[in-house]
Amino acid sequence: MRRTRGKSMATVLLLLVLFFMLRSPASAVLDPVDFLALQSIRKSLSDLPGSDFFSQWDFTSDPCSFPGIFCSGEHVVALSLGDPPRAGTPGLTGHLDPAISRLSSLSELSLLPGRVIGRIPDSIALCSSLRFLALSGNFLSGPIPPSLASLRQLRTLDLSFNILSGEIPLSITSLPSLSNLVLSHNRFTGKIPPFPSFSSLLRLDIKNNNLSGELPSLPLSLRYLAASRNTLSGQIDGVIPQLTALTYLDLSTNILTGPIPATIFNLPLSSLQLQRNKLAGQVAPPADVRIPEVDLSYNRLSGAVSPFLAAVGRLYLNNNRFTGELPAKFAERLEAAGMEVLYLQHNFLNGMQMSPATEIPMTTSLCLQYNCMVPPVDAPCPLKAGRQKTRPVNQCPEWRV
Repeated sequence: MRRTRGKSMATVLLLLVLFFMLRSPASAVLDPVDFLALQSIRKSLSDLPGSDFFSQWDFTSDPCSFPGIFCSGEHVVALSLGDPPRAGTPGLTGHLDPAISRLSSLSELSLLPGRVIGRIPDSIALCSSLRFLALSGNFLSGPIPPSLASLRQLRTLDLSFNILSGEIPLSITSLPSLSNLVLSHNRFTGKIPPFPSFSSLLRLDIKNNNLSGELPSLPLSLRYLAASRNTLSGQIDGVIPQLTALTYLDLSTNILTGPIPATIFNLPLSSLQLQRNKLAGQVAPPADVRIPEVDLSYNRLSGAVSPFLAAVGRLYLNNNRFTGELPAKFAERLEAAGMEVLYLQHNFLNGMQMSPATEIPMTTSLCLQYNCMVPPVDAPCPLKAGRQKTRPVNQCPEWRV
């Protein structure tokens, strides 16, 4: 009796769907399965106070005219859930309904920032045409479904700013079309999985997680790598120099060790962020460094400061163990307003060829304090540099009598 009643209800619901579709010529093209899937999605989500995304989702009219829904022919091909990003938009709450998988022609799915909770449905992998999947800025939890590896056309996967956990599935790295993988600001653990040589990945953003271990083999196609604020260890000279297309590198706030390979300064980088690690040894670029921003602060780097670093626009070498006199090339660049930032505080430098009468351009931020010298010019330093202008005498061999 219950099975008969359930079948009857399903039949009535399907007839109602057909009825509403036939009432309007514009909505008559929508596939009934898509119509029912949209209704299930609507029931699983709701607007937070201050949001009105669902106010126009009235299923007595054509769903293809609803905000966030894009159709082609009789199917939904793109679904963007939530108000367009703007200041103060609170977003949606609820959970993602597995009914999304019944949108068989879906190629783009995005969930805008809100308070959606729960797991990512395994069934999303049934949307075999999916090319763009972005679910960032919510409270999604649990692991990445391994089933996503079946999305062979997926180009962008953005799951950032959630509370996802577990390891990054090895199968994800083998997606043949994946070019953007953004998993930052979650709770992922374990090692970064290696990427196959055929990978076409351009962007890998895994910062602010709990990932550990050494850097794995990475695709030569990579242009953007952000892996800061993890517990990555080991040396970088075996992996990074091979990434000759890299334009952005941020490995800051890890526990990386060993030297900085000289060839890293030949990469076409716009920013090099290696601060707050345990990198050691000398920094020896082979030629003038044309990277606009280089941050090597808070490491264990030592030796003389290379004159080739004077070509950098924003240079952070503070809180290391550099010694000797700063090359005259730095003074020349500072006087010519060629450097925006030069931070050298908290090292063991013993001199700089600069006249006390030199005026530092207003556009330049210079800090030289807490070295084995009296700063030749009076330039304001950041507050965290402290108030001491020079190191104690017993820390500077050149000053000992």
